[in-house]
Amino acid sequence: MKKLKIRLSNRLDGALTRIARQTGRGKSAVARDLIKRHVGAVRFRELRAIALPFAEAQGLLTDEDVFRAIS
Repeated sequence: MKKLKIRLSNRLDGALTRIARQTGRGKSAVARDLIKRHVGAVRFRELRAIALPFAEAQGLLTDEDVFRAIS
């Protein structure tokens, strides 16, 4: 596992500390989870941008279109 050293404002560190206490986890574990979620969201948006033109070409413009196509 790699280490990452970051600087946080007092406000952000306080929020991270509060979340860690509320969840019974360490600040590193909470930060790791938040970074993992953010990376996943960014990757999803990237993949969606790649796939969207292909979906639109097939007439898949809404969630209902997708559900209808796979049902």
